[in-house]
Amino acid sequence: MTKQTAFIFGLAGWSGSGKTTLAEKLITTASRASIAIATLKHAHHDFDADIEGKDSWRHRKAGAGQVLIASDRRMAHFTENPHPQKPQLADLLGRLAPCDWVLVEGFKKDSLPKIEIYDSALQNEPLYRSDPDIFAVVAQEPLADCPLPYFHRDDIAGLFSFLQEKAASEGHIS
Repeated sequence: MTKQTAFIFGLAGWSGSGKTTLAEKLITTASRASIAIATLKHAHHDFDADIEGKDSWRHRKAGAGQVLIASDRRMAHFTENPHPQKPQLADLLGRLAPCDWVLVEGFKKDSLPKIEIYDSALQNEPLYRSDPDIFAVVAQEPLADCPLPYFHRDDIAGLFSFLQEKAASEGHIS
């Protein structure tokens, strides 16, 4: 875990669902609200970090004070892993400096509170049906029979307010 008690939440969704776009918007909003936000991004296998247009670059440009990106072969703070293995979320969180919020993108199979980003055009099964850690859904339209709070993908202010309330209710100051 981070060295202080940060509000940690993840963004989970199928590839192409809009996780990075939503992350950018939340990072920008949090940063403008003087919330010290860090991101932790899961990548697949080999990756190059902080290249213009790539996710880590986009997170940093959006205002994240820290960006830690990891895969099973590399992680940035640019540490090469000589023996590829799946990075452990708790270990990665422990590498972050103290902050108010940590936004985790990826790690959808790990146990942490998550928001699902769902795109019906991808025709995948919604993750919330099998993942009890998902506490809200962001989509283009409400999902039938979904019991979780729903936010339209363009309602960043509403989602941000919801996250602030959740953080406060859990004892996180931001």
